[in-house]
Amino acid sequence: MTQPQEILSSISCDKHVLIAGPTASGKSALAIRIAQAQGGVIVNADALQVWSCWRVISARPSAEEEAAAPHRLYGHMHPGQSFSVGQWLDQVAEILATGQRLIVVGGTGMYLHALSNGLAVIPPVPDHVRARGNALIAMEDGLTRMVEDLDAPTRARIDLRNPARVQRAWEVLQTTGRGITDWQAETGPALIPREKSERLVLTSDRDWLADRIARRFHAMMDQGALDEVRAMLPHWDPTALWAKAIGAPELIAYLRVETTLDEAVERAIIASRQYAKSQRIFFRGRMKDWREIRMDAAS
Repeated sequence: MTQPQEILSSISCDKHVLIAGPTASGKSALAIRIAQAQGGVIVNADALQVWSCWRVISARPSAEEEAAAPHRLYGHMHPGQSFSVGQWLDQVAEILATGQRLIVVGGTGMYLHALSNGLAVIPPVPDHVRARGNALIAMEDGLTRMVEDLDAPTRARIDLRNPARVQRAWEVLQTTGRGITDWQAETGPALIPREKSERLVLTSDRDWLADRIARRFHAMMDQGALDEVRAMLPHWDPTALWAKAIGAPELIAYLRVETTLDEAVERAIIASRQYAKSQRIFFRGRMKDWREIRMDAAS
């Protein structure tokens, strides 16, 4: 395993830092250590931490943590607004243009992959196509039907068990008549290329991480996660991007008297562990050339 001081001493102060890792792996704490020791602005690369309605349930940095170092792109989007990886890249580009050193940290693999490898410029999906996609994916056999509609190259490349990825590919095909893999073949240049960055991906023992996930979710409950979700109950839309926050659907089910609180918490912890597994799979597949940092006993 790698201790924090070893990590800091091996990172060039002249380069941007990109930190990937599964949920609850210690990314934010490491980013703050680097910012305090070497300088830089911490930039969020978590698709759920952008939403203003979720501080506790998305594990956004606390007010105290945000005061410890400059933070950007946290909680700056309001429910109902559209948001995409392309918009996120545009916002990161604006921060880069100020000349600051970036410490980009998060668990959304597509954000970090696009930042470090470039992104295909795909035309936006019209509202009526998005509405059709939302209606279809909500059907019992919606995911299967969407997969069947996809072009063969896309079916062979994307995670067909991931409803969000399948729906995105389906919507692109419906909108443009071209598969999303065709568009991705026209990827533009990386915003932060390899030679200008330190690329770290955090790894750990699976049981160690599972225990951290459980303890963190119980801490979230103590910090007001249920009240945070209750505030969004009147506006709840399971198809909305902000509603994908891990744990929120499970607590909504409790608030609607569809399950007990203990059951909701257990299901949320299970969902978090499943999410961590999918993150690890993505990192192993797309970030093979990133430097692995073991976090099992780092402090």
